[in-house]
Amino acid sequence: MKYSAAPSSLFIENRKRFTAKMKPNSIAVFLANDQMPKSGDGLHPFKQNADLFWLTGIDQEDTMLILYPDSPKPEYKEVLFLRKTNETIAVWEGHKYTIEEARTASGIKTIVWNEEFNTVLNNLMVYAENCYINLNENDRAVIKVPYSDLRFAHEIQSRFPLHKYERGARLMNELRAIKSEAEIEIIRTACSITEKAFRRVLKTIKPGMMEYEVEAEIIHEFIRNRATDHAYYPIIASGASACVLHYVENNRECKEGDMILLDFGAEYGNYASDLTRTIPVNGKFTPRQKEMYNAVLRVMKQAKAMLRPGTILNDYNNAVGKIMEGELIKLGLLNADEVKKQNPDAPLYKKYFMHGTSHFMGIDVHDIGGRFSPMQAGNVFTCEPGIYVPEESIGIRIENDVLVTNGEPIDLMSTIPIEVEEIEELMKK
Repeated sequence: MKYSAAPSSLFIENRKRFTAKMKPNSIAVFLANDQMPKSGDGLHPFKQNADLFWLTGIDQEDTMLILYPDSPKPEYKEVLFLRKTNETIAVWEGHKYTIEEARTASGIKTIVWNEEFNTVLNNLMVYAENCYINLNENDRAVIKVPYSDLRFAHEIQSRFPLHKYERGARLMNELRAIKSEAEIEIIRTACSITEKAFRRVLKTIKPGMMEYEVEAEIIHEFIRNRATDHAYYPIIASGASACVLHYVENNRECKEGDMILLDFGAEYGNYASDLTRTIPVNGKFTPRQKEMYNAVLRVMKQAKAMLRPGTILNDYNNAVGKIMEGELIKLGLLNADEVKKQNPDAPLYKKYFMHGTSHFMGIDVHDIGGRFSPMQAGNVFTCEPGIYVPEESIGIRIENDVLVTNGEPIDLMSTIPIEVEEIEELMKK
């Protein structure tokens, strides 16, 4: 791994938080993600299952975890299963965790090779009444392939049909949404790497560059600062491409007079960051570009202040939409009289601002959390209003990552340039 590992105390505390919510005499099982095929005999880079990583800190394929707080065998209250390595694997794939290394990383004492998984599971299931199965229940996910957790769910219910089964994701949804101080520091590191990449772009971008050349500058800065990866595929969208919300071609020329929307974020230690800035390719905003940019910035500042405990995410998104409505009227994009007559279920502002303002962020860039539950201190949200006007070839989005606290929200990207004058001055240099 490129990143510095988090202390095992983080994962020890996470397991305590999870097991405290389990029903009596229950077992919980967590599996690593699959190694996903790419083409031929190639594989995509491995990405660990977020829940397994949150509980163990183990960043390796073919890993399993059993939690059984009421185990009649004390040594099996926590059991971590690892892929057993050998000389051939070491030559072809490199180093794998030793038992001692995994013990140090996770804080789990009982660690065995994964070839013993079924034997240990059988021994423990005989005594347990309930079994927590951990499926992907992110409400934004649409999954078409039978991933490892889903295959295991079918298998274990077939083998042990008389047990009672519980949804591990329901507990994870609640627990992972509240970030600990250690997690927040990791996210801060990811944000700082993202800042370095943005400052690099401000110094290098100019008319005539291709979008993929801008992307290359970002990748360069990520790798040299030990980022795990992109937190998501970057959007480098100049001109009219910025009006395509999930534009990923990144293959057009950045032209004189255009703006370029940069939506990217470093992943560090498996935790995400998520930044968007929209800047003039030539380093100078036109009056219209500046007018629209500052409108989005005003909305963003007001929205950020609303990220407080007790707020319901859907209510918040609707409230931000009303603020944006006023800005769109000032910009001449909406007519005030028509707005008064609009269908409240289909507000006119959605023509130019069609997405939500915030989403949970953490191990996943679109992290789990209850969008119908009140916000809580420890939640981390993006804040990303935007205006998209295809007829003017202008799309502007501004985004920072924000920590909800019991006091004022904390902007984790507060040092990243955001004001028009600041951006122009840095680009001039």
